[in-house]
Amino acid sequence: MMAQTNGTKRPTAVEKLRALLADPSKTLGCPGVYDGYTARIALQEGFDCLYMTGAGTTMSKLGMADMGIATMNDMVENASMIANIDPDVPLIADADTGYGGAIMVGRTVTQYIRAGVAGMHLEDQVVNKRCGHLKGKQLVPLDEYVNRFKAACLARDASHGDIVLIARTDALQSFGYDEAIARLKAAVAVGADVAFLEGVENREQAEKFCKELAPTPCLFNNVPGGVSPDFSVQEAREIGYKIVIFPALAIEVVYPAVRAAVRQLKEKGRTDSVEKGGKRWSPRELFQVCGLNELMEFDVKAGGKGYASGA
Repeated sequence: MMAQTNGTKRPTAVEKLRALLADPSKTLGCPGVYDGYTARIALQEGFDCLYMTGAGTTMSKLGMADMGIATMNDMVENASMIANIDPDVPLIADADTGYGGAIMVGRTVTQYIRAGVAGMHLEDQVVNKRCGHLKGKQLVPLDEYVNRFKAACLARDASHGDIVLIARTDALQSFGYDEAIARLKAAVAVGADVAFLEGVENREQAEKFCKELAPTPCLFNNVPGGVSPDFSVQEAREIGYKIVIFPALAIEVVYPAVRAAVRQLKEKGRTDSVEKGGKRWSPRELFQVCGLNELMEFDVKAGGKGYASGA
């Protein structure tokens, strides 16, 4: 489907994502965002694609660790909001295990499509999952994993829409490299578009993975302090990856900054700039990140009087 504005058709977000994946010169570096504010900041910097982190969504919406606690409704609600801040910029979103059996996986795919999400990844952990960089993960049998993608593809076809389906496996740590590759190839064989080997251990293994899955685009998950190397986008491109997601980007930098500010408030009764001599930001400047000027302009164009003289 194509979006239409003033009689002119333009590509939808999922069409843009598919075009980016087909471009041999592109490797997408996707910043991990978890709410409207972090998404706005990333959009302001002009990224081609964003990534909605499941861990960040769970932590920000529920205040809990990424232990399979977020429901489909939690994830869809957040993804819909982020995807529709700027529908021209594709959003890839975590969809965990699909949240149940085949019928539930199909419902999840349909809801993500209707939410405007351009790409989503499904994994082979049991429904009561945990972060891919924690120990003790339990996986479903191969046939159940493949059935998740059969259900996902059926739902995609029935939706009259589209979404890029990303097959993630956590089998590397549990069952070894060969089993993990076999799982990804089986998912691709039934319709998955992208392969995601979680927990890659070194560059040699990453290069082997990308070559074995070619021509299927491959995704690398950059989690500082996790089990995988800290590949840059450039390094990932050299290895053969088409997508690099940075799920911890925002949650990692927010933690020390906010913690330092609240400590100042606790100890001094006021907050100074977290960085000595740094800039303090006014409400107006912060609102501008979230579209203040555009909203005022819209109101004036629609005949409103409230912002004719600005704010």
